[in-house]
Amino acid sequence: MLLYTAPILTFSRVFKKKSTEEFSCFPYVMTLLNCLIYTWYGLPIVSHLWENLPLVTINGVGILLESLFIFIYFCYSSPKEKVKVGVIFVPVVVILFGLAVISAVVFDEHRHRKSFVGSFGLVASISMYGSPLVVMKKVIETKSVEYMPFYLSFFSFLASSLWLAYGLLSHDLFLASPNMVGTPLGILQLILYFKYKNKETPITTTVMSKWDDEKNKRTLELVVDVDHDGDANEKKFNNAC
Repeated sequence: MLLYTAPILTFSRVFKKKSTEEFSCFPYVMTLLNCLIYTWYGLPIVSHLWENLPLVTINGVGILLESLFIFIYFCYSSPKEKVKVGVIFVPVVVILFGLAVISAVVFDEHRHRKSFVGSFGLVASISMYGSPLVVMKKVIETKSVEYMPFYLSFFSFLASSLWLAYGLLSHDLFLASPNMVGTPLGILQLILYFKYKNKETPITTTVMSKWDDEKNKRTLELVVDVDHDGDANEKKFNNAC
C-alpha cells in the first residue's frame, strides 16, 4: 500500500505546477500492468480458491491508484508526452485482455493457468522494478535526485523485499523470482539517492552563472560609460553598484 501511495507526493507537485516537468510516466504504466496481471493471477479463476487473496486486495487498490496517477499525468503533460502515454498504455490493455481470454478458455487446470499468467506476471514485475532505470540514468547524468522521489525508491525496496519473503515462504516462484530482481534494484536506487541528494542541480548552477555573467556585463558597460561621459553618469553607476 505504501508503494502504491508514494507517488501522491509527486503528483501533488504536478497538480500544483500544472506540469509533469521531467517526470516519466513509464514506471506508473508498468506498475499498472503489474497490478492488473497479479490481480488476475490471484483470482479463483487462475489460483486455487482464494489462496492468493493478498494479491487481489493490494493489487486491486494499486489498479485504482495507478490509473488515477496516469490520468493526472495525461492531463498535465505536453502533446508529445500524451502520445507517449497512449503508445505505452494501449498495449497494456491489449496484453491483459489477451491474457485473460487465453488463460480462461485455453487452459483447464489451475496449475497450467497459474504457470501461464505467472510467466507474464514475472516479466511485468521485472519491467516495473526495472522502469526506474530510466530515471536512474538521468540521476547519474545530472547528479540530481529531483526526479527520483525518495519514498518511491524506499517503498519499492521494502515491498519487493517483503514479496520476496512471501513468495519463498509460499513456495511460489512466480512471486519470488521478480522480487529477486526488484530488491537489489531498490537498493541501487537508495544508494544513488544518498550519493546525490545533497548535490546542487546543474540547472540551478547554470542559471546562477548566467545571472552573474549578465550582472558583470552590465556593470562593465556602466564603467565604460562613466569613463566616456565623465561625471554625468557617476550617480547612475553608483546606484547600479
